[in-house]
Amino acid sequence: MRQQFAAQAVIEELLRQQSRTPPRTGFGRFFGYSPLGADSLSWYQGAQGEIVVGAILDGMPPEWMVFHAVPIGTKGADIDHLIIGPGGVFTINTKHHRDKAVWVAGRTLMVSGQKQPHIRNSEFEAKRVTKMLAERMPQLAPAQPVLALVSPKSLSIKKPSETVKVLTAGSLRRWLLARPAVMSAAEALELAAIFDDPATWPPATLPPTENAQERFDALTREVRSARVRRTLWKLLGVVAVAALLVLVGPQLIAALMTYLSSPRG
Repeated sequence: MRQQFAAQAVIEELLRQQSRTPPRTGFGRFFGYSPLGADSLSWYQGAQGEIVVGAILDGMPPEWMVFHAVPIGTKGADIDHLIIGPGGVFTINTKHHRDKAVWVAGRTLMVSGQKQPHIRNSEFEAKRVTKMLAERMPQLAPAQPVLALVSPKSLSIKKPSETVKVLTAGSLRRWLLARPAVMSAAEALELAAIFDDPATWPPATLPPTENAQERFDALTREVRSARVRRTLWKLLGVVAVAALLVLVGPQLIAALMTYLSSPRG
């Protein structure tokens, strides 16, 4: 399971969605139309968020062991990140809400005024892992669910959730390292061996996608290139309008003044 990379499950679904998207025409590529299909965009944004959090977790000290895209349940669902260390076991649910306001009050979480089930889903993931732990290593404390928000405009916590730690991705590493030690190094290694065994988890519902990382990297380059082209075209439009105003602006102003000063019946 340690061979799973951050956002692998999301990327594989993204590529399946993208395979049904017609390729861009030469006209579309020239003017910077996005290569992402309408059904692919949310998967792409989700992958970007998981990659950000995955990089943070992969940079934890060596006594912390990280697993990404851990399968759970029988319908293809996965835990975005699972991390084991001195502070215990943590299931981390990543949500990419760039430039959106997030509001939390107990079990209620709102994104831009819309209620979302992030708290409930995070609890579910931790409970599944805790149940598995109770069967294998009953002496361990329950898994702690964490909800990591990537690039929100704001995070307002009116009342903290009693079960799920909600924080921004930028605060995640510091928060994890501040947890009091509850697990020995031997226990962590034993648990990591259990988690690393694919037999611990439900079998994949779909065959693995070949070269998923390479194909995603290529798609990302296309998305960025298209974004640059759109930006350049917008700048060119602004420059063209400014140049037109410089050339014809004085004549338009003179004509307008003449019109306003002339007698009208």
